[in-house]
Amino acid sequence: TSSIFKSLDSWIKRRLRMCLWKNWKKPQTRVRNLTRLKVPYGKAYEWGNTRKGYWRISKSPILHRTLGNSYWESQGLKSLKVRYETLRYSS
Repeated sequence: TSSIFKSLDSWIKRRLRMCLWKNWKKPQTRVRNLTRLKVPYGKAYEWGNTRKGYWRISKSPILHRTLGNSYWESQGLKSLKVRYETLRYSS
């Protein structure tokens, strides 16, 4: 069951990346926000101006790296797998 929580965690993070990308709407906003997240301008411009779908982009290497585990932990997202394991092994 630990693997179920791991796959749920990864799906939730991908869904959140997709929602964030969708919120950024315009290409210039995407480029600006990617550069704020320390992506080199060339790559930010390339990915910010893409016309690929939201779900496909959420799996892209750039978003996967910049909006990874450390980003979501800093935003307050808790891991289901870690929570499950602490509850399971604490008793």
